[in-house]
Amino acid sequence: MNLATLLDQAHAIALKAGDAIMAVYARDFAIEEKEDKSPLTEADQAAHDVIVAGLNALPEGIPVLSEEDAEGFAGADAEDRYWLVDPLDGTKEFIKRNGEFTVNIALIENGKPVLGVVVAPALEVSYLAARGVGAFKVEWGNGKSGERQPIRVAGKPAEGATWRVVGSRSHPSPDLTEWLETLGQHDMLPMGSSLKLCLVAEGKADVYPRLGPTCLWDTGAAHAVVEQAGGCVETMVGQPLSYAKPRKTLNPYFVVWGHSA
Repeated sequence: MNLATLLDQAHAIALKAGDAIMAVYARDFAIEEKEDKSPLTEADQAAHDVIVAGLNALPEGIPVLSEEDAEGFAGADAEDRYWLVDPLDGTKEFIKRNGEFTVNIALIENGKPVLGVVVAPALEVSYLAARGVGAFKVEWGNGKSGERQPIRVAGKPAEGATWRVVGSRSHPSPDLTEWLETLGQHDMLPMGSSLKLCLVAEGKADVYPRLGPTCLWDTGAAHAVVEQAGGCVETMVGQPLSYAKPRKTLNPYFVVWGHSA
């Protein structure tokens, strides 16, 4: 399996899904409510359809777990691989029209994200990573080159320095306040969707603590980007965030560090 080729293919699929999302974004759209009270728009389904069709057309035949069809997932393949997809991460940001929403495609192998594609179509930026290939940022709007630029985490702040903390724009957490008190002096940067992890990956933030509910598909793609950029994603007890049990879609609380474990 050539991860460099798969990364190119997954990126192309994610960009196509982003186009489908932006077609809805450009006009009025209906908003529904899922059973868990989270919002759903026709853009979520449009992106899902594009991504599943694209991934299923690849010769590897790897199963797909998507947020919009979790029940249809039959399990990982014989080599313990599966695609993990959030067709539109940050639906609340999409509805607010602030641009902070993403398309997320990850390849999971033996419970670990080995490839990740995060596309923010309204911001015209992508974050890409694969094991043995590296981590990259691609900006294609406003005359940007569209070329891959290698990214790297910032490393642990010096003793006494102010931590740059990125946090959720739509999901405040009372547990977070207590955690931040133990961290020390910090500045908070609010951000939506998986872009929070990507800011750590590219060195614009030092840490992202998530003391609130998330699902596997919210983190898988950007987790790969963080790791290939030199950072780590750990549970509150210091274990790597795992994707080994896709039937259990909820993540534990975790912290994204802009340095290695």
